[in-house]
Amino acid sequence: MDEIPVYLFTGFMDSGKTSLILETLLGNEFGVGAKNLILMCEDGDVEYDEEKLKEINADIIQVKSPEDFTEENLKLCDLQYRPEQVFVEYNGTWEMSVFTEAKLPKGWVLVQSLATVDASTFEVYMANMRAMILEQLFQADVVIFNRCTEDTPKGKFRRMVKAVNRKAQMVYEREDGTIDNNDMEELPYDINSDCLDITDEDYGLWYLDVLDNPKRYEGKKVHFLAKVYRPDKLKKGIFVPGRFAMTCCVEDITFIGFKCKSEKAGQLEHKSWIEITAQIKLEIAREYKGRKGPVLYMLDYKPAKAPEDELVYFS
Repeated sequence: MDEIPVYLFTGFMDSGKTSLILETLLGNEFGVGAKNLILMCEDGDVEYDEEKLKEINADIIQVKSPEDFTEENLKLCDLQYRPEQVFVEYNGTWEMSVFTEAKLPKGWVLVQSLATVDASTFEVYMANMRAMILEQLFQADVVIFNRCTEDTPKGKFRRMVKAVNRKAQMVYEREDGTIDNNDMEELPYDINSDCLDITDEDYGLWYLDVLDNPKRYEGKKVHFLAKVYRPDKLKKGIFVPGRFAMTCCVEDITFIGFKCKSEKAGQLEHKSWIEITAQIKLEIAREYKGRKGPVLYMLDYKPAKAPEDELVYFS
């Protein structure tokens, strides 16, 4: 049996899911030559033009509640419409587990997940419904911020997404529908300085930027306040200086840091605080699955006190 590609579109109501599906099917002629099925899980302001969809052999089925998103109902859709492509416009208020735990009909394969975000309301939603918003972004292959303006903090938004979904591609769409390809932000430290002095406020940004742009940091020296991670299971001469970071909510806190090599590693107490100066090198390591990635070499350290707020943030 040939695989039937399934495209998942997530995002809150009025974030642009319907418009993106229509643009994909009609504007980009993605639906031409195939039998298409749209599973519409919510009604938004933008409506589907069923007459135009008929021209590209596309049918729409409304799924009114999470209880209706079942293996049995999906099989009925498959038998009745025999689709060759499936587009799921997911309801932004439903838990993602409704989709991820659903058993798709035989041959249906999720090939891409796209999340749409209204840039003008993103910060408000993040302040009030952070966990719900980030759940939709967690598994997205592409995150599309639409309705962007010159004042949209693209770098801040990028960090917030990358903190929970490293693989996501970011797209910024202006209010007129054109794409803004400039998502680089000015770093809060001088990348050309002899030693990068990373503050608590900038640690999260620095960590993500090193992962995204490792060659930019090759050979650089760096200084920051860190908590020592050195359990007994680590090899001799290895420890991880890092920080606990809150990515989504209080329940979602993780330790982030890079492996560090030093003959003095054995002098460092597990969970102690230090100010560390190290050099960044790119090496093949297990953490990077056989590829080169950032590894620290400690140049100097001194004991330090824990900061008032031990957490770092990505926003």
